[in-house]
Amino acid sequence: MEWGTLVATLGGAVIAIAGTVLADRLRTRQEADQGLGARRRELYTEFITAAGTAHTELRRLAQERAPGAGAAEEASRTALSAAGIYEVRERLYLDASARVAGAGQAMFEKLRALRAVVGAGAPLDSAAFHEAYHPYLEAVWSYRAVVREELEGRPLTPEDFGWGSWDGRERCGRCRQGAGRAAVGG
Repeated sequence: MEWGTLVATLGGAVIAIAGTVLADRLRTRQEADQGLGARRRELYTEFITAAGTAHTELRRLAQERAPGAGAAEEASRTALSAAGIYEVRERLYLDASARVAGAGQAMFEKLRALRAVVGAGAPLDSAAFHEAYHPYLEAVWSYRAVVREELEGRPLTPEDFGWGSWDGRERCGRCRQGAGRAAVGG
């Protein structure tokens, strides 16, 4: 047996094994990335759903005008905890990208501000509720846009819906009435 043939055979074997190991690592990494993407998609949806559940309950409480400030405060706090938003937010901090976690935290803070207004007894048609609601709505849509950009690589803008902004003021009857009064008075 010649040494050249043996070295060439061993070199070919080393290259083949290295290629197989590298391909296996890349496949494992790709599967892990796909698993993370699926886990994040589920978590991001769970977070927005929990926030939506809490928001719906807060609107119901504001519409029903719970008697007494203490009762409204307790009911508004229960709305957030019963929706599970606190638990999902903690998981968001662990698994979300920094950008999505930041958008989620901003949305959560606006939801808590809305909760405080409802807890203070503000009715649904009040200026106080209205002034907390629009920043929350803007934060919800901003969160959705960040999530979509991360998961789909495509931006989402208010113009996609024919809107001028995320905050919903242009679609709000109370804002349109206020703008009409300002135009008449001004």
